[in-house]
Amino acid sequence: MAEDMIPLGEKLYRRAQATPDAPAVSCGEITITCGQLEARANRIARALQGLGVKLGDLVSIGLPNGVDFIEACWGVWKLGATPQPVSFRLPTSELQAILDLANPRVVIALSGMDIDRWCVTVDDLLALSDDDRPVEPRVAPVLAALTSGGSTGRPKLILSGRAGETRAESDDNVWRLGPCDTALIPAPLYHSGPFWFALDVLTYGGHLVLLPRFDAEAVLAEIERRRVTWMYQVPTMMSRICRLPETVRARYNLSSLKTLWHLAAPCPSWLKEAFIEWLGPDMIMEMYGGSENIAWTAITGSEWLERRGSVGRVQGGEMKAFDANGDALPAGEVGEIYMRRAKGSLPTYAYRGATPRALPGGWESLGDIGHFDAEGYLYLGDRRTDMILVGGSNVYPAEVEAAIDEHPSVISSAVIGLPHEDMGSSVHAIVQTRRGLTANALLSHLAERLVTYKLPRSIEFVDEPLRDEAGKVRRTQLRDDRIARIIPAVGQS
Repeated sequence: MAEDMIPLGEKLYRRAQATPDAPAVSCGEITITCGQLEARANRIARALQGLGVKLGDLVSIGLPNGVDFIEACWGVWKLGATPQPVSFRLPTSELQAILDLANPRVVIALSGMDIDRWCVTVDDLLALSDDDRPVEPRVAPVLAALTSGGSTGRPKLILSGRAGETRAESDDNVWRLGPCDTALIPAPLYHSGPFWFALDVLTYGGHLVLLPRFDAEAVLAEIERRRVTWMYQVPTMMSRICRLPETVRARYNLSSLKTLWHLAAPCPSWLKEAFIEWLGPDMIMEMYGGSENIAWTAITGSEWLERRGSVGRVQGGEMKAFDANGDALPAGEVGEIYMRRAKGSLPTYAYRGATPRALPGGWESLGDIGHFDAEGYLYLGDRRTDMILVGGSNVYPAEVEAAIDEHPSVISSAVIGLPHEDMGSSVHAIVQTRRGLTANALLSHLAERLVTYKLPRSIEFVDEPLRDEAGKVRRTQLRDDRIARIIPAVGQS
């Protein structure tokens, strides 16, 4: 451990000693102070130790957003073990597959979870120990083990290359986070972006505010209520906020807000422009990377206005576009985006249950397609595995979805490719909409925005949400379900 690094558990202890009564975490009507978080994390750590959890063990955490989730993570870190967040909403079979991969010593979850593992609640752990004295500092060999790969039907774990430690003194950082910030995270903590930012908020000394579940108006209300200065969003959330009536959005005082980061999914240009116009370009920040933390880009709102559609320039590690033969492409040419960690740095992650898609020289791909301009700004297309080949032409679902989502009656959409005897594949749009929208009306809207071959040949209207609270969509599952059911085409023939 470097001289300026300390265990995460020690960081929390020092913060609790310095500001015991300062708010640490809030969710709904519950707020716990730094002192209370420290005390409860110590009790949880001792309880877990009594259950056999040791240094380096994985502990799965299947909890909704709440103070309990944060207490569980810090209790695990206090022991030098590794939190392994997992969605509590998963079907039992999928959840069991993830737990089989993780092989956790203990699962911390809601009561009644149907799994073949030793499962306890946070209340159970607190009942097992009332000793809240500081635990001897330990460093987890692996900071966290995030879950990914559900869209392919093959779950995998992404084990962080970082250890469970942090800087002793907070410093300036690209996230614009500091001890004076109140940071709102309305997305599920079992996803990587919200999880890492929640950790950063607390290690940088801020007040972490969570929403139990995303609600567009509740976000605005919480900004006003808590005087939020910093916020995490994904485009799906931004879209739902943007579609609130103007009278509703104007009802809330957002003057405290200084920074809004959005990531995790492509942001349609119309939506980004709407937020920049509403909140100002200096507030809007975008990041592209991945749970693997190999490399990442960032762009400010002002930069984006000059380079619409870009996700920014590389800020850490390296990125290049490569063709199908594994040759690097010059600026302006579209290829698969590969990443490489900074020279001399340690591996940033390890997979469990998968192998990287790699090229010689240490280059690895997350599956995204895109190109760089002459100034090094990256423009993304879509996922390699999601691309639809229509009569020899490439159709990227994200582009079609962005055009669909511009329609004021659309709540969300997902575009997939279905088998087509003549064209190879056809574009099929699944649309969650308000009542009254017809296929012909939507096609008329799209005809003004998309070239003919990109237009959906079939449209399916649904009532249920297509994306989860983190903006993720499972296109592979949607496609497999449709192929199995052989849905008749609606709209174009």
